[in-house]
Amino acid sequence: MENWKPRTKLVHAGAKRSQFGELSEAMFLTQGFVYDSPEQAEARFIENQPDEYIYGRYGNPTVRMFEERMMALEGAEDAFGTATGMAAVSGTLFSLLSAGDHIVSSKALFGSCLFVIDDILRRWGVEVTLVDGTDLSAWQSAMQPNTKVCFCEAISNPTLEVTDIAGIAKIAHDAGALLVVDNVFATPVHQRTLELGADIVVYSATKHIDGQGRCLGGVVLGTEEFIQETFIPFNKHTGPSMSPFNAWVMLKGLETLSLRCDAQADTAVKIVDALRGHDKIGRILYPTDADHPNHELARRQMTRGGTVIAFEVKGGKEAAFRALNALNIVILSNNLGDAKSLATHPVTTTHKNLSPEARAAAGITDGLIRLSVGLEDSDDLIADILGALNTA
Repeated sequence: MENWKPRTKLVHAGAKRSQFGELSEAMFLTQGFVYDSPEQAEARFIENQPDEYIYGRYGNPTVRMFEERMMALEGAEDAFGTATGMAAVSGTLFSLLSAGDHIVSSKALFGSCLFVIDDILRRWGVEVTLVDGTDLSAWQSAMQPNTKVCFCEAISNPTLEVTDIAGIAKIAHDAGALLVVDNVFATPVHQRTLELGADIVVYSATKHIDGQGRCLGGVVLGTEEFIQETFIPFNKHTGPSMSPFNAWVMLKGLETLSLRCDAQADTAVKIVDALRGHDKIGRILYPTDADHPNHELARRQMTRGGTVIAFEVKGGKEAAFRALNALNIVILSNNLGDAKSLATHPVTTTHKNLSPEARAAAGITDGLIRLSVGLEDSDDLIADILGALNTA
């Protein structure tokens, strides 16, 4: 399997068959597991071996197939499936940090990630420094003797800033800290984040991995030592485990992940080209586009520019709302990575709890729209968006 290409791994990696020889991965909908003897139960609780299970919160055969498929795709030693993407983020940070520790994070983050870092961790006695994620000198200046973790989104939500993973990793490692990267926007198909130097990668599997708006899920990937000795001891007791049904859905989603993400990226480029120079558009943000301020870095780190575009409609919130209300194909939703194209207005949805000053500093303007490109025909999507802009 080590020599397989990613698309082959996405179809076959991690698959285990029962005595019935089923073609599709089996769904083990069970809370617990039985033992042949008390001696066997004792042995499992002392040292759990591969393919031996104790309780659904600790592990499940279907969930393990999903974890192993993600490990093969990401090149990770181990993984743990979680109930949601935010369970992956918060579980990672909570298992790594204690009162008196210090975390350095990019300030351009998804609203819930920012709440966990800038509110919950502070209340728990963790020191927090937020920096401009694109400025390596800011990361360097923020490091302290008690810095344990650096955290960033590979591509920020919603302004699509690109962070230099290799550069931040070196700064973190020189200070004895770990780099945790949320790689949702870059996708596991278009960026090899562990190879760039990240220690731990987290995903909301709810997004591209499912890809069809069905289930919540998340996954954490890293070294076997981190997953087994740090992450699992914390999380098996706090309980944010993935359900076997959701893991089965994610396995089915992984089979087409590469095909979907590549097709969505193709369409995203066409939409950017169609919007370029439009008199209703103030700016367009797409990581690998030549007009993006970090496009050279994005092209070094990513094989494609991803599936999400952000653009600013001139005229602020009112004009953005007129455009959103005029869309016929693109659906209004704060999700992303779906087969259906989705648009949201970050100021009034995902980032509404930020202060106006914080939004302004992050470049989240009243006219900004985030567009997650789906699998519809590119010509139909372009016609829908251009028609909506004419209404704006």
